Amino acid sequence: MAERASGQGAGIDAVELARNFYLDEGHPFGCAETAFIVLKSVYGLDDALDPAPAVALNGGVAWSGGLCGAITGAAMAVGMLAEQRIDDHAAAKRVARELIADTLEAFREEHEAVDCRDLIGYDLRAPGGHDAFIASGAWREGCLRQVEFVVGRLARLADDDAWDDAVWAVEEQPPD
Repeated sequence: MAERASGQGAGIDAVELARNFYLDEGHPFGCAETAFIVLKSVYGLDDALDPAPAVALNGGVAWSGGLCGAITGAAMAVGMLAEQRIDDHAAAKRVARELIADTLEAFREEHEAVDCRDLIGYDLRAPGGHDAFIASGAWREGCLRQVEFVVGRLARLADDDAWDDAVWAVEEQPPD
């Protein structure tokens, strides 16, 4: 299991960890993989540094331009955390779904869009689209800010009190 990074405070924080992974010179991790492995690390989940489940989510799922990979990668990590901390599967699903829905709304307010293509302005699947996107450097700024936003918002759930508060807020909502 990877060493647990804190959401904030002692040691390296989650946003700094995300920057380190995302901006690595080899650029091995896209937005979805970065959010996924950083949050798994922060949450103390098993196989924290295994990005495999998130590799096809970058660029809005297979470069399709759909939902931002930072959100989809984070959704998987939050789902894993909910399953680990809540015994009832249906309740875990509801909590994870509501936490991600809340993050999605905040993301839309902050970035004015949630779909990759709208956020970056490139069709990654078009011939030369991904190369043009990488060459533009947009991933170093805009995409990094989006990864930082999502990780920064959800890393707090590593703290037991913050988790309990978030679960309580979901449970106080009327059922689906």
